[in-house]
Amino acid sequence: MKEPNQSPTTENQTQTSTTPSRCFTGAILSGGLAFAMYKLVIAIATNFANKPIHSHNPLVLNISSLVRTAVVGVMMMGTGIFGIVSLGLLALGLQLLVQKFAKNQT
Repeated sequence: MKEPNQSPTTENQTQTSTTPSRCFTGAILSGGLAFAMYKLVIAIATNFANKPIHSHNPLVLNISSLVRTAVVGVMMMGTGIFGIVSLGLLALGLQLLVQKFAKNQT
């Protein structure tokens, strides 16, 4: 008879604790990526604005406008996500610090 496919279980799963220093480090990294992506979006948008499309074909104008909008939109979405993650990690780190000080005082 054929054995059923079973995935091997790993018994050595390590759990890392959440610390304020890890949260702040992650917030700094995420904030740095958000800032770098923001600068990149500004450079891309400026480049698109300085180079207009030279065509009389409406289809070409519509497609190029769509592509330009999609490129800038996707980059801004990534910038926003990294910014929100950075703020969330910062808030989590502050919450952990407050809990730690409140626990030490009681």
